[in-house]
Amino acid sequence: MSGRYGNLDYSRAVKTGVIGGALLVVLGFLGEEAGHLLFGDLTGLLNTTFTALEFGGVIVGMIAVFIFGIALPLTE
Repeated sequence: MSGRYGNLDYSRAVKTGVIGGALLVVLGFLGEEAGHLLFGDLTGLLNTTFTALEFGGVIVGMIAVFIFGIALPLTE
């Protein structure tokens, strides 16, 4: 039976969002560490980009949990 939002698999959406957020955090961390290891001091733009990836990953993971794990199932 189709729900209000179609056939949305909430648990899969939450897992995908959290894994995607975790990958962004890891990519930002490894990019910054590898950049410092290979090139020494990075430019301000690269430092900002890698830091934004880390914070963005945390935000993506949190939003996925709140939207697909809490809000949408409650309004179904």
